[in-house]
Amino acid sequence: MSLKRAFDMLSSLVLMLLLALPCLLLALLVKCASPGPVLYWSDRVGRGNRIFRMPKFRSMRIDAPTVATHLLTNPDAYLTPVGAFLRRSSLDELPQLWSVLKGDMSFVGPRPALFNQDDLIALRAASGVHELTPGVTGWAQVNGRDDLPIPDKVKLDAEYLRRRSLAFDLRILWLTLIKVLRQDGVSH
Repeated sequence: MSLKRAFDMLSSLVLMLLLALPCLLLALLVKCASPGPVLYWSDRVGRGNRIFRMPKFRSMRIDAPTVATHLLTNPDAYLTPVGAFLRRSSLDELPQLWSVLKGDMSFVGPRPALFNQDDLIALRAASGVHELTPGVTGWAQVNGRDDLPIPDKVKLDAEYLRRRSLAFDLRILWLTLIKVLRQDGVSH
């Protein structure tokens, strides 16, 4: 087992225990705010372009199309009453701790593409990024997050592939914390 995998497993387990009560409260909030399941499981592209199911607290109505948010004409029309808050605060991402513990994701790596983001998947495969375990956060997220065009995201993902190390991961985690607290680069 690599040091990165050990860090991911131990950290996700500790965080899941520490955040159990807040996650339960968020689950109740989601359930009370709109009909449908608490978690939204989306098909994502993982390491080696393998499809896995990634959980998030549901922030959109159950009739929302299954496409990247930036492709929706009016994404705010599909948000649940608590959806904007969940996305701005990034609290909708907390269930991904399960994916990290399971090994489908890491804390740091390229964000997993939706199964139907063919352009992103192809560019990542061409640059070798598809061989990385996707992350809850990554170098592209701290350098623009949702505001970046896909080719720029892939360039940053490829840079992460070249520079990856425990020290670089810790730097990205620190920068992510700052971005989340400032709510920088978040699309609804």
